[in-house]
Amino acid sequence: MFYEYAVIAAYFLLVVGIGFTFKQMARQSTSDYFRGGGRMLWWMVGSTAFMAQFSAWTFTGAAGKAFTDGFAVSLVFLANTFSYFCGWAYFSHRFRQMRVDTPTEGIRRRFGSQNEMFFSFALIIFSFINAGIWLNALGVFTSAVFNTDISTTIIATGLAVMFVSVLSGAWGVVASDFVQTLVVAVVSVACALVALLKVGGPVELVSNFPSGFIMGPDMNYGLLLVGTFVFFLAKQLITIMNINDSFRFLNARDSANARKAALFAMLLMGIGSIVWFIPPWASAILYPDAAAAYPELGNKAADAVYLVFVRNAMPIGTVGLLVAGLFAASMSSMDSALNKNAGIFVRSIYQPLLTKYDKQASDKQLLFTSKLLSFFSGLVVIAMALYFKSLKEFSLFDLMMSVSAMIQVPILIPLLFGLFIKKTPQWAPWLTVLIGLLVSWLMMNVITAELVADWIGLDVLTHRETADMNLILTLAAQLFITAGFFCSTRFFYNEQEDLHKQATDSFFKDLEKPVIADSEQNDYDRLQRHKLGTMVSCMGAGMLLMALIPNPIWGRTMFVVCAAIVLTIGVLLRKHASTV
Repeated sequence: MFYEYAVIAAYFLLVVGIGFTFKQMARQSTSDYFRGGGRMLWWMVGSTAFMAQFSAWTFTGAAGKAFTDGFAVSLVFLANTFSYFCGWAYFSHRFRQMRVDTPTEGIRRRFGSQNEMFFSFALIIFSFINAGIWLNALGVFTSAVFNTDISTTIIATGLAVMFVSVLSGAWGVVASDFVQTLVVAVVSVACALVALLKVGGPVELVSNFPSGFIMGPDMNYGLLLVGTFVFFLAKQLITIMNINDSFRFLNARDSANARKAALFAMLLMGIGSIVWFIPPWASAILYPDAAAAYPELGNKAADAVYLVFVRNAMPIGTVGLLVAGLFAASMSSMDSALNKNAGIFVRSIYQPLLTKYDKQASDKQLLFTSKLLSFFSGLVVIAMALYFKSLKEFSLFDLMMSVSAMIQVPILIPLLFGLFIKKTPQWAPWLTVLIGLLVSWLMMNVITAELVADWIGLDVLTHRETADMNLILTLAAQLFITAGFFCSTRFFYNEQEDLHKQATDSFFKDLEKPVIADSEQNDYDRLQRHKLGTMVSCMGAGMLLMALIPNPIWGRTMFVVCAAIVLTIGVLLRKHASTV
Protein backbone atom coordinates (compact mmCIF):
# COMPACT_ATOMS: atom_id res chain seq x y z
CA MET A 1 0.00 0.00 0.00
CA PHE A 2 3.03 2.30 0.26
CA TYR A 3 2.90 3.14 -3.45
CA GLU A 4 -0.81 3.86 -3.34
CA TYR A 5 -0.35 6.29 -0.46
CA ALA A 6 2.56 7.96 -2.26
CA VAL A 7 0.49 8.53 -5.40
CA ILE A 8 -2.37 10.09 -3.41
CA ALA A 9 0.01 12.28 -1.39
CA ALA A 10 1.64 13.52 -4.61
CA TYR A 11 -1.77 14.32 -6.04
CA PHE A 12 -2.75 16.36 -3.00
CA LEU A 13 0.48 18.34 -3.32
CA LEU A 14 -0.47 19.06 -6.93
CA VAL A 15 -3.90 20.32 -5.87
CA VAL A 16 -2.33 22.59 -3.25
CA GLY A 17 0.09 23.81 -5.93
CA ILE A 18 -2.81 24.74 -8.21
CA GLY A 19 -4.35 26.78 -5.42
CA PHE A 20 -1.16 28.78 -4.89
CA THR A 21 -0.46 29.09 -8.62
CA PHE A 22 -3.81 30.76 -9.36
CA LYS A 23 -4.12 32.65 -6.08
CA GLN A 24 -2.95 35.95 -7.55
CA MET A 25 -5.52 35.87 -10.38
CA ALA A 26 -8.38 35.77 -7.85
CA ARG A 27 -7.21 38.79 -5.85
CA GLN A 28 -8.41 41.55 -8.13
CA SER A 29 -12.17 41.57 -7.50
CA THR A 30 -15.20 39.50 -6.52
CA SER A 31 -15.88 39.00 -10.24
CA ASP A 32 -12.46 37.34 -10.56
CA TYR A 33 -13.17 35.24 -7.49
CA PHE A 34 -16.67 34.09 -8.57
CA ARG A 35 -16.14 33.52 -12.30
CA GLY A 36 -12.56 34.38 -13.22
CA GLY A 37 -13.75 37.75 -14.49
CA GLY A 38 -15.27 36.00 -17.51
CA ARG A 39 -11.77 35.51 -18.96
CA MET A 40 -11.41 31.74 -19.32
CA LEU A 41 -10.69 29.78 -22.50
CA TRP A 42 -13.08 27.16 -23.85
CA TRP A 43 -11.06 24.10 -22.86
CA MET A 44 -10.98 25.25 -19.23
CA VAL A 45 -14.69 26.08 -19.20
CA GLY A 46 -15.54 22.82 -21.01
CA SER A 47 -13.59 20.85 -18.43
CA THR A 48 -15.40 22.44 -15.51
CA ALA A 49 -18.77 21.92 -17.24
CA PHE A 50 -17.89 18.26 -17.73
CA MET A 51 -16.59 17.76 -14.19
CA ALA A 52 -19.67 19.45 -12.73
CA GLN A 53 -21.65 16.39 -13.88
CA PHE A 54 -18.95 13.99 -12.75
CA SER A 55 -18.08 13.00 -9.20
CA ALA A 56 -16.94 10.01 -7.18
CA TRP A 57 -20.56 8.86 -7.55
CA THR A 58 -19.70 7.94 -11.17
CA PHE A 59 -17.04 5.48 -9.98
CA THR A 60 -19.13 4.24 -7.04
CA GLY A 61 -22.94 4.45 -7.25
CA ALA A 62 -23.09 4.50 -11.05
CA ALA A 63 -20.43 1.77 -11.34
CA GLY A 64 -22.38 -0.40 -8.92
CA LYS A 65 -25.47 0.09 -11.07
CA ALA A 66 -23.47 -0.89 -14.19
CA PHE A 67 -22.19 -4.02 -12.44
CA THR A 68 -25.69 -5.23 -11.57
CA ASP A 69 -27.85 -3.86 -14.40
CA GLY A 70 -25.57 -3.59 -17.44
CA PHE A 71 -26.00 -0.88 -20.07
CA ALA A 72 -28.92 0.91 -18.40
CA VAL A 73 -26.68 3.21 -16.32
CA SER A 74 -25.21 4.74 -19.50
CA LEU A 75 -28.63 6.23 -20.25
CA VAL A 76 -28.06 8.87 -17.55
CA PHE A 77 -24.77 9.96 -19.06
CA LEU A 78 -26.01 9.81 -22.64
CA ALA A 79 -28.76 12.17 -21.46
CA ASN A 80 -25.99 14.46 -20.15
CA THR A 81 -24.40 14.30 -23.60
CA PHE A 82 -27.69 15.35 -25.19
CA SER A 83 -27.96 18.24 -22.73
CA TYR A 84 -24.52 19.58 -23.63
CA PHE A 85 -25.46 19.29 -27.31
CA CYS A 86 -28.45 21.50 -26.54
CA GLY A 87 -26.03 23.79 -24.70
CA TRP A 88 -23.88 24.10 -27.81
CA ALA A 89 -26.91 24.63 -30.05
CA TYR A 90 -28.82 27.16 -27.92
CA PHE A 91 -28.02 27.74 -24.25
CA SER A 92 -24.30 28.17 -23.50
CA HIS A 93 -23.62 31.44 -25.35
CA ARG A 94 -26.91 32.92 -24.13
CA PHE A 95 -25.92 32.15 -20.55
CA ARG A 96 -22.65 34.03 -21.10
CA GLN A 97 -24.65 36.87 -22.63
CA MET A 98 -26.66 37.37 -19.43
CA ARG A 99 -23.68 39.55 -18.42
CA VAL A 100 -23.73 38.66 -14.71
CA ASP A 101 -21.20 37.34 -12.19
CA THR A 102 -23.45 34.84 -10.39
CA PRO A 103 -26.47 32.75 -11.46
CA THR A 104 -28.82 34.43 -9.02
CA GLU A 105 -28.02 37.81 -10.56
CA GLY A 106 -29.40 36.28 -13.76
CA ILE A 107 -32.50 35.22 -11.83
CA ARG A 108 -32.91 38.81 -10.60
CA ARG A 109 -32.63 40.16 -14.14
CA ARG A 110 -35.24 37.68 -15.37
CA PHE A 111 -37.66 37.44 -12.43
CA GLY A 112 -36.93 40.30 -10.01
CA SER A 113 -35.32 40.71 -6.59
CA GLN A 114 -37.97 38.80 -4.59
CA ASN A 115 -37.43 35.66 -6.68
CA GLU A 116 -33.68 36.22 -6.48
CA MET A 117 -33.85 36.01 -2.69
CA PHE A 118 -36.14 32.94 -2.71
CA PHE A 119 -33.97 30.99 -5.15
CA SER A 120 -30.76 32.04 -3.42
CA PHE A 121 -31.77 30.26 -0.23
CA ALA A 122 -33.29 27.29 -2.08
CA LEU A 123 -30.24 26.74 -4.29
CA ILE A 124 -27.74 27.09 -1.45
CA ILE A 125 -29.60 24.51 0.65
CA PHE A 126 -29.87 22.07 -2.25
CA SER A 127 -26.20 22.43 -3.19
CA PHE A 128 -25.26 21.48 0.38
CA ILE A 129 -27.31 18.29 0.02
CA ASN A 130 -25.84 17.46 -3.38
CA ALA A 131 -22.25 18.12 -2.38
CA GLY A 132 -22.79 16.03 0.75
CA ILE A 133 -23.84 13.07 -1.41
CA TRP A 134 -20.75 13.49 -3.60
CA LEU A 135 -18.44 13.66 -0.60
CA ASN A 136 -20.15 10.67 1.00
CA ALA A 137 -19.60 8.66 -2.21
CA LEU A 138 -15.89 9.36 -1.98
CA GLY A 139 -15.85 8.33 1.68
CA VAL A 140 -17.54 5.00 0.87
CA PHE A 141 -14.95 4.12 -1.77
CA THR A 142 -11.85 5.36 0.01
CA SER A 143 -12.71 3.68 3.30
CA ALA A 144 -12.95 0.39 1.39
CA VAL A 145 -9.59 0.99 -0.32
CA PHE A 146 -7.59 1.74 2.80
CA ASN A 147 -9.78 0.10 5.42
CA THR A 148 -10.11 3.44 7.18
CA ASP A 149 -12.99 5.19 8.88
CA ILE A 150 -15.41 6.82 6.42
CA SER A 151 -15.83 9.86 8.68
CA THR A 152 -12.09 10.53 8.75
CA THR A 153 -11.93 10.33 4.96
CA ILE A 154 -14.86 12.70 4.53
CA ILE A 155 -13.39 15.29 6.89
CA ALA A 156 -9.88 15.16 5.37
CA THR A 157 -11.15 15.46 1.80
CA GLY A 158 -13.61 18.20 2.66
CA LEU A 159 -10.84 20.28 4.25
CA ALA A 160 -8.63 19.88 1.14
CA VAL A 161 -11.43 21.10 -1.11
CA MET A 162 -12.08 24.06 1.16
CA PHE A 163 -8.43 25.05 0.86
CA VAL A 164 -8.50 25.30 -2.94
CA SER A 165 -11.87 27.06 -3.07
CA VAL A 166 -11.04 29.63 -0.38
CA LEU A 167 -7.53 30.36 -1.62
CA SER A 168 -8.02 30.87 -5.36
CA GLY A 169 -11.74 31.07 -6.10
CA ALA A 170 -13.03 30.29 -9.59
CA TRP A 171 -9.55 30.34 -11.16
CA GLY A 172 -8.32 27.58 -8.84
CA VAL A 173 -11.57 25.63 -9.16
CA VAL A 174 -11.59 25.63 -12.96
CA ALA A 175 -7.83 25.04 -13.27
CA SER A 176 -8.07 22.04 -10.96
CA ASP A 177 -11.04 20.81 -13.00
CA PHE A 178 -8.89 20.76 -16.14
CA VAL A 179 -6.09 18.84 -14.43
CA GLN A 180 -8.63 16.50 -12.85
CA THR A 181 -10.23 15.87 -16.24
CA LEU A 182 -6.85 14.56 -17.40
CA VAL A 183 -6.55 12.31 -14.32
CA VAL A 184 -10.04 10.89 -14.88
CA ALA A 185 -9.37 10.38 -18.59
CA VAL A 186 -6.08 8.56 -18.02
CA VAL A 187 -7.49 6.26 -15.32
CA SER A 188 -10.68 5.51 -17.24
CA VAL A 189 -9.08 4.72 -20.59
CA ALA A 190 -6.32 2.58 -19.05
CA CYS A 191 -8.80 0.54 -17.00
CA ALA A 192 -11.19 0.18 -19.95
CA LEU A 193 -8.48 -1.15 -22.27
CA VAL A 194 -7.27 -3.70 -19.71
CA ALA A 195 -10.87 -4.77 -19.01
CA LEU A 196 -11.58 -5.35 -22.71
CA LEU A 197 -8.39 -7.39 -23.10
CA LYS A 198 -9.28 -9.57 -20.11
CA VAL A 199 -12.81 -10.38 -21.31
CA GLY A 200 -11.74 -10.91 -24.93
CA GLY A 201 -13.10 -7.75 -26.55
CA PRO A 202 -16.37 -5.79 -26.76
CA VAL A 203 -18.34 -8.62 -28.42
CA GLU A 204 -17.48 -11.03 -25.60
CA LEU A 205 -18.25 -8.34 -23.04
CA VAL A 206 -21.79 -7.90 -24.35
CA SER A 207 -22.55 -11.56 -25.08
CA ASN A 208 -21.20 -12.92 -21.77
CA PHE A 209 -22.70 -10.31 -19.47
CA PRO A 210 -24.93 -12.06 -16.90
CA SER A 211 -28.69 -11.65 -17.27
CA GLY A 212 -28.50 -9.75 -20.54
CA PHE A 213 -26.38 -6.67 -21.24
CA ILE A 214 -29.14 -4.33 -22.44
CA MET A 215 -32.03 -5.19 -20.13
CA GLY A 216 -30.14 -6.55 -17.14
CA PRO A 217 -31.76 -8.61 -14.37
CA ASP A 218 -35.20 -8.14 -12.81
CA MET A 219 -36.54 -6.17 -15.77
CA ASN A 220 -39.59 -7.80 -17.36
CA TYR A 221 -40.96 -4.72 -19.09
CA GLY A 222 -38.71 -3.25 -21.76
CA LEU A 223 -41.01 -0.25 -22.05
CA LEU A 224 -39.90 0.81 -18.57
CA LEU A 225 -36.31 1.06 -19.81
CA VAL A 226 -37.40 3.14 -22.81
CA GLY A 227 -39.51 5.38 -20.57
CA THR A 228 -36.62 5.84 -18.16
CA PHE A 229 -34.35 7.03 -20.99
CA VAL A 230 -36.95 9.43 -22.40
CA PHE A 231 -37.52 11.06 -19.04
CA PHE A 232 -33.80 11.08 -18.29
CA LEU A 233 -33.36 13.23 -21.40
CA ALA A 234 -35.85 15.75 -20.05
CA LYS A 235 -34.55 15.57 -16.48
CA GLN A 236 -30.89 16.09 -17.37
CA LEU A 237 -31.76 18.96 -19.71
CA ILE A 238 -33.64 20.66 -16.86
CA THR A 239 -30.85 20.06 -14.34
CA ILE A 240 -27.95 21.12 -16.61
CA MET A 241 -29.26 23.87 -18.91
CA ASN A 242 -30.90 26.36 -16.55
CA ILE A 243 -30.08 29.78 -15.16
CA ASN A 244 -28.62 28.35 -11.93
CA ASP A 245 -26.23 26.01 -13.71
CA SER A 246 -25.23 28.77 -16.13
CA PHE A 247 -22.28 29.39 -13.78
CA ARG A 248 -20.30 26.91 -15.88
CA PHE A 249 -20.46 29.24 -18.87
CA LEU A 250 -20.28 32.60 -17.09
CA ASN A 251 -16.52 31.99 -16.88
CA ALA A 252 -16.00 31.95 -20.65
CA ARG A 253 -14.07 34.80 -22.30
CA ASP A 254 -16.80 35.37 -24.90
CA SER A 255 -19.87 33.85 -26.54
CA ALA A 256 -17.86 31.77 -29.02
CA ASN A 257 -15.78 30.18 -26.26
CA ALA A 258 -18.93 29.36 -24.30
CA ARG A 259 -20.28 27.39 -27.28
CA LYS A 260 -16.96 25.60 -27.78
CA ALA A 261 -16.96 24.70 -24.08
CA ALA A 262 -20.38 23.06 -24.37
CA LEU A 263 -19.22 21.10 -27.41
CA PHE A 264 -16.06 19.96 -25.58
CA ALA A 265 -18.12 18.83 -22.57
CA MET A 266 -20.49 16.97 -24.93
CA LEU A 267 -17.62 15.04 -26.53
CA LEU A 268 -16.07 14.14 -23.16
CA MET A 269 -19.42 13.02 -21.75
CA GLY A 270 -20.34 11.02 -24.87
CA ILE A 271 -17.10 9.06 -24.85
CA GLY A 272 -17.12 8.67 -21.08
CA SER A 273 -20.68 7.28 -21.10
CA ILE A 274 -19.22 4.03 -22.43
CA VAL A 275 -15.56 4.08 -21.32
CA TRP A 276 -16.28 4.61 -17.60
CA PHE A 277 -18.42 1.50 -17.30
CA ILE A 278 -16.39 -1.05 -19.23
CA PRO A 279 -14.51 -2.15 -16.04
CA PRO A 280 -17.67 -2.77 -13.95
CA TRP A 281 -19.33 -4.53 -16.92
CA ALA A 282 -16.23 -6.69 -17.28
CA SER A 283 -16.19 -7.32 -13.52
CA ALA A 284 -19.67 -8.86 -13.74
CA ILE A 285 -18.04 -11.53 -15.93
CA LEU A 286 -14.57 -11.76 -14.36
CA TYR A 287 -15.48 -11.25 -10.70
CA PRO A 288 -19.19 -12.09 -10.28
CA ASP A 289 -18.85 -12.08 -6.47
CA ALA A 290 -17.26 -8.62 -6.39
CA ALA A 291 -20.21 -7.10 -4.53
CA ALA A 292 -19.58 -9.49 -1.65
CA ALA A 293 -16.03 -8.23 -1.12
CA TYR A 294 -17.10 -5.39 1.18
CA PRO A 295 -20.16 -6.52 3.16
CA GLU A 296 -19.56 -3.80 5.75
CA LEU A 297 -20.88 -1.27 3.22
CA GLY A 298 -24.38 -2.74 3.44
CA ASN A 299 -26.51 -2.03 0.36
CA LYS A 300 -23.62 0.07 -0.95
CA ALA A 301 -21.36 -3.02 -1.30
CA ALA A 302 -21.67 -3.07 -5.11
CA ASP A 303 -20.49 0.54 -5.16
CA ALA A 304 -16.91 -0.64 -4.52
CA VAL A 305 -16.80 -2.85 -7.65
CA TYR A 306 -14.36 -0.50 -9.43
CA LEU A 307 -11.92 -1.07 -6.59
CA VAL A 308 -12.28 -4.85 -6.93
CA PHE A 309 -11.42 -4.62 -10.61
CA VAL A 310 -8.41 -2.35 -10.12
CA ARG A 311 -6.97 -4.46 -7.32
CA ASN A 312 -7.30 -7.66 -9.31
CA ALA A 313 -6.51 -6.53 -12.84
CA MET A 314 -4.36 -3.40 -12.81
CA PRO A 315 -0.67 -2.85 -11.93
CA ILE A 316 0.46 -1.65 -8.50
CA GLY A 317 -0.07 2.07 -8.11
CA THR A 318 -3.29 2.19 -10.12
CA VAL A 319 -5.41 2.06 -6.98
CA GLY A 320 -3.70 5.23 -5.82
CA LEU A 321 -4.23 6.82 -9.24
CA LEU A 322 -7.89 5.77 -9.18
CA VAL A 323 -8.44 7.18 -5.71
CA ALA A 324 -6.70 10.37 -6.87
CA GLY A 325 -9.18 10.44 -9.76
CA LEU A 326 -12.07 10.00 -7.32
CA PHE A 327 -10.70 12.78 -5.16
CA ALA A 328 -10.42 14.83 -8.35
CA ALA A 329 -14.03 14.22 -9.34
CA SER A 330 -15.51 14.87 -5.91
CA MET A 331 -13.29 17.84 -5.21
CA SER A 332 -14.31 19.34 -8.54
CA SER A 333 -18.02 19.03 -7.76
CA MET A 334 -17.62 20.25 -4.21
CA ASP A 335 -15.30 23.20 -4.84
CA SER A 336 -17.61 24.42 -7.61
CA ALA A 337 -20.50 24.31 -5.13
CA LEU A 338 -18.56 26.23 -2.49
CA ASN A 339 -17.45 28.91 -4.93
CA LYS A 340 -20.94 29.29 -6.42
CA ASN A 341 -22.59 29.44 -2.99
CA ALA A 342 -20.23 32.20 -1.89
CA GLY A 343 -21.13 34.21 -4.98
CA ILE A 344 -24.85 33.68 -4.48
CA PHE A 345 -24.77 34.68 -0.82
CA VAL A 346 -22.61 37.77 -1.26
CA ARG A 347 -24.30 39.16 -4.37
CA SER A 348 -27.91 38.13 -3.76
CA ILE A 349 -28.32 38.09 0.04
CA TYR A 350 -25.52 39.99 1.79
CA GLN A 351 -25.25 43.02 -0.53
CA PRO A 352 -29.05 43.59 -0.71
CA LEU A 353 -29.19 43.50 3.10
CA LEU A 354 -26.42 46.11 3.30
CA THR A 355 -28.31 48.30 0.82
CA LYS A 356 -31.53 47.93 2.79
CA TYR A 357 -29.83 49.36 5.89
CA ASP A 358 -27.96 52.07 3.93
CA LYS A 359 -24.61 50.41 4.40
CA GLN A 360 -21.87 49.67 1.87
CA ALA A 361 -18.89 47.37 1.63
CA SER A 362 -15.82 47.72 -0.58
CA ASP A 363 -15.03 45.03 -3.13
CA LYS A 364 -12.07 44.03 -0.96
CA GLN A 365 -14.37 43.49 2.03
CA LEU A 366 -16.79 41.50 -0.12
CA LEU A 367 -13.91 39.34 -1.34
CA PHE A 368 -12.93 38.56 2.27
CA THR A 369 -16.57 37.76 3.08
CA SER A 370 -16.71 35.41 0.08
CA LYS A 371 -13.69 33.46 1.29
CA LEU A 372 -15.13 33.25 4.79
CA LEU A 373 -18.40 31.94 3.38
CA SER A 374 -16.57 29.31 1.29
CA PHE A 375 -14.93 28.10 4.49
CA PHE A 376 -18.17 27.80 6.47
CA SER A 377 -19.97 26.27 3.47
CA GLY A 378 -17.30 23.57 3.40
CA LEU A 379 -18.01 22.74 7.04
CA VAL A 380 -21.74 22.39 6.28
CA VAL A 381 -21.04 20.06 3.32
CA ILE A 382 -18.80 17.88 5.51
CA ALA A 383 -21.62 17.66 8.05
CA MET A 384 -24.11 16.64 5.33
CA ALA A 385 -21.75 13.92 4.08
CA LEU A 386 -21.36 12.55 7.60
CA TYR A 387 -25.14 12.33 7.83
CA PHE A 388 -25.52 10.52 4.49
CA LYS A 389 -22.96 7.90 5.49
CA SER A 390 -25.47 6.57 8.00
CA LEU A 391 -28.04 5.78 5.27
CA LYS A 392 -26.76 2.31 4.37
CA GLU A 393 -30.20 1.13 3.31
CA PHE A 394 -29.92 3.28 0.15
CA SER A 395 -27.52 2.62 -2.71
CA LEU A 396 -25.70 5.73 -3.88
CA PHE A 397 -27.39 5.51 -7.29
CA ASP A 398 -30.89 5.45 -5.83
CA LEU A 399 -30.03 8.20 -3.34
CA MET A 400 -28.69 10.49 -6.08
CA MET A 401 -31.60 9.89 -8.47
CA SER A 402 -34.26 10.32 -5.78
CA VAL A 403 -32.86 13.59 -4.45
CA SER A 404 -32.48 14.97 -7.97
CA ALA A 405 -35.99 14.04 -9.14
CA MET A 406 -37.83 15.10 -5.98
CA ILE A 407 -35.98 18.30 -5.01
CA GLN A 408 -33.69 19.53 -7.79
CA VAL A 409 -36.12 19.31 -10.72
CA PRO A 410 -38.91 21.39 -9.07
CA ILE A 411 -36.43 24.13 -8.18
CA LEU A 412 -34.94 24.31 -11.66
CA ILE A 413 -38.08 24.07 -13.84
CA PRO A 414 -38.78 27.85 -13.69
CA LEU A 415 -35.10 28.56 -14.34
CA LEU A 416 -35.26 26.68 -17.65
CA PHE A 417 -38.77 27.43 -18.89
CA GLY A 418 -38.37 31.07 -17.90
CA LEU A 419 -35.87 31.42 -20.73
CA PHE A 420 -38.62 30.69 -23.26
CA ILE A 421 -41.79 32.05 -21.63
CA LYS A 422 -41.34 35.78 -21.20
CA LYS A 423 -44.69 36.94 -19.81
CA THR A 424 -45.06 35.43 -16.33
CA PRO A 425 -46.33 37.03 -13.09
CA GLN A 426 -43.88 37.75 -10.27
CA TRP A 427 -45.35 34.98 -8.15
CA ALA A 428 -45.01 32.29 -10.85
CA PRO A 429 -41.40 31.07 -10.16
CA TRP A 430 -41.56 30.58 -6.39
CA LEU A 431 -45.11 29.19 -6.44
CA THR A 432 -44.04 26.72 -9.14
CA VAL A 433 -41.28 25.42 -6.85
CA LEU A 434 -43.70 24.92 -3.95
CA ILE A 435 -46.15 23.08 -6.22
CA GLY A 436 -43.29 20.93 -7.52
CA LEU A 437 -42.28 19.92 -3.99
CA LEU A 438 -45.92 19.04 -3.23
CA VAL A 439 -46.00 16.93 -6.41
CA SER A 440 -42.85 15.11 -5.24
CA TRP A 441 -44.47 14.33 -1.89
CA LEU A 442 -47.60 13.01 -3.60
CA MET A 443 -45.61 10.78 -5.96
CA MET A 444 -43.55 9.40 -3.07
CA ASN A 445 -46.39 8.76 -0.63
CA VAL A 446 -49.67 8.53 -2.53
CA ILE A 447 -49.36 7.76 -6.25
CA THR A 448 -46.71 5.08 -5.90
CA ALA A 449 -45.34 2.65 -8.50
CA GLU A 450 -47.27 -0.20 -6.90
CA LEU A 451 -50.54 1.73 -7.11
CA VAL A 452 -50.04 2.65 -10.78
CA ALA A 453 -48.98 -0.91 -11.64
CA ASP A 454 -52.22 -2.16 -10.08
CA TRP A 455 -54.25 0.43 -12.05
CA ILE A 456 -52.84 -0.69 -15.41
CA GLY A 457 -52.86 -4.40 -14.57
CA LEU A 458 -49.13 -5.14 -14.35
CA ASP A 459 -47.86 -8.13 -12.39
CA VAL A 460 -45.92 -7.62 -9.17
CA LEU A 461 -42.93 -5.39 -9.92
CA THR A 462 -39.38 -6.31 -8.98
CA HIS A 463 -37.32 -3.96 -6.78
CA ARG A 464 -35.54 -2.56 -9.83
CA GLU A 465 -38.78 -2.08 -11.77
CA THR A 466 -40.36 -0.32 -8.79
CA ALA A 467 -37.42 2.10 -8.53
CA ASP A 468 -37.53 2.85 -12.27
CA MET A 469 -41.31 3.24 -12.23
CA ASN A 470 -41.14 5.64 -9.29
CA LEU A 471 -38.54 7.72 -11.12
CA ILE A 472 -40.61 7.81 -14.33
CA LEU A 473 -43.79 8.78 -12.46
CA THR A 474 -42.06 11.52 -10.48
CA LEU A 475 -40.40 13.02 -13.56
CA ALA A 476 -43.61 12.77 -15.61
CA ALA A 477 -45.55 14.53 -12.87
CA GLN A 478 -42.95 17.29 -12.66
CA LEU A 479 -42.98 17.81 -16.42
CA PHE A 480 -46.74 17.76 -16.92
CA ILE A 481 -47.97 19.27 -13.65
CA THR A 482 -45.16 21.51 -12.35
CA ALA A 483 -43.84 22.71 -15.71
CA GLY A 484 -47.38 22.86 -17.03
CA PHE A 485 -48.38 25.12 -14.15
CA PHE A 486 -45.47 27.49 -14.81
CA CYS A 487 -46.30 27.71 -18.51
CA SER A 488 -49.97 28.33 -17.77
CA THR A 489 -49.20 31.33 -15.53
CA ARG A 490 -48.73 33.43 -18.68
CA PHE A 491 -52.52 33.57 -18.88
CA PHE A 492 -52.52 35.48 -15.57
CA TYR A 493 -49.89 37.96 -16.72
CA ASN A 494 -50.92 41.62 -16.68
CA GLU A 495 -48.47 43.91 -18.43
CA GLN A 496 -49.82 47.00 -16.68
CA GLU A 497 -49.04 45.51 -13.25
CA ASP A 498 -45.57 44.24 -14.19
CA LEU A 499 -43.13 46.60 -12.45
CA HIS A 500 -40.23 44.41 -13.66
CA LYS A 501 -41.12 44.60 -17.37
CA GLN A 502 -38.31 46.95 -18.39
CA ALA A 503 -35.66 44.80 -16.68
CA THR A 504 -37.12 41.65 -18.26
CA ASP A 505 -37.02 43.23 -21.72
CA SER A 506 -33.40 44.25 -21.15
CA PHE A 507 -32.54 40.70 -20.03
CA PHE A 508 -33.97 39.09 -23.17
CA LYS A 509 -32.32 41.71 -25.37
CA ASP A 510 -28.92 40.92 -23.85
CA LEU A 511 -29.48 37.19 -24.34
CA GLU A 512 -29.25 37.77 -28.10
CA LYS A 513 -26.28 40.17 -28.01
CA PRO A 514 -22.86 38.40 -28.38
CA VAL A 515 -20.09 39.00 -25.85
CA ILE A 516 -16.76 39.80 -27.52
CA ALA A 517 -13.43 39.62 -25.68
CA ASP A 518 -11.61 42.91 -25.08
CA SER A 519 -8.01 43.90 -25.87
CA GLU A 520 -6.71 42.74 -22.47
CA GLN A 521 -7.76 39.13 -23.08
CA ASN A 522 -4.46 38.05 -24.69
CA ASP A 523 -2.60 38.54 -21.40
CA TYR A 524 -5.10 36.32 -19.61
CA ASP A 525 -4.88 33.70 -22.35
CA ARG A 526 -1.11 33.56 -22.01
CA LEU A 527 -1.27 33.27 -18.21
CA GLN A 528 -3.84 30.45 -18.38
CA ARG A 529 -1.78 28.41 -20.83
CA HIS A 530 1.50 28.99 -19.03
CA LYS A 531 0.26 28.23 -15.51
CA LEU A 532 -1.77 25.19 -16.51
CA GLY A 533 0.98 23.93 -18.79
CA THR A 534 3.33 23.98 -15.81
CA MET A 535 0.92 22.11 -13.52
CA VAL A 536 0.05 19.52 -16.19
CA SER A 537 3.76 18.94 -16.86
CA CYS A 538 4.32 18.36 -13.13
CA MET A 539 1.51 15.80 -13.14
CA GLY A 540 3.01 14.07 -16.19
CA ALA A 541 6.40 13.91 -14.53
CA GLY A 542 4.84 12.35 -11.45
CA MET A 543 3.09 9.72 -13.57
CA LEU A 544 6.38 8.95 -15.29
CA LEU A 545 7.91 8.18 -11.89
CA MET A 546 5.18 5.55 -11.43
CA ALA A 547 7.01 3.48 -14.05
CA LEU A 548 9.62 2.79 -11.35
CA ILE A 549 7.06 0.90 -9.23
CA PRO A 550 7.84 -2.85 -9.35
CA ASN A 551 5.30 -4.07 -11.91
CA PRO A 552 5.30 -6.36 -14.94
CA ILE A 553 6.62 -4.80 -18.16
CA TRP A 554 3.11 -4.11 -19.45
CA GLY A 555 2.26 -2.24 -16.24
CA ARG A 556 5.35 -0.04 -16.43
CA THR A 557 4.68 0.59 -20.11
CA MET A 558 1.14 1.68 -19.32
CA PHE A 559 2.38 4.34 -16.91
CA VAL A 560 4.99 5.55 -19.42
CA VAL A 561 2.38 5.92 -22.17
CA CYS A 562 -0.05 7.75 -19.88
CA ALA A 563 2.73 10.06 -18.67
CA ALA A 564 3.82 10.77 -22.27
CA ILE A 565 0.29 11.86 -23.19
CA VAL A 566 -0.04 14.17 -20.19
CA LEU A 567 3.47 15.62 -20.65
CA THR A 568 2.74 16.32 -24.31
CA ILE A 569 -0.36 18.32 -23.37
CA GLY A 570 1.62 20.27 -20.76
CA VAL A 571 4.43 21.09 -23.19
CA LEU A 572 2.00 22.19 -25.91
CA LEU A 573 0.20 24.52 -23.49
CA ARG A 574 3.46 26.16 -22.40
CA LYS A 575 4.68 26.43 -25.98
CA HIS A 576 1.44 28.02 -27.15
CA ALA A 577 1.56 30.48 -24.23
CA SER A 578 4.86 31.87 -25.53
CA THR A 579 3.40 32.48 -29.00
CA VAL A 580 0.30 34.43 -27.89
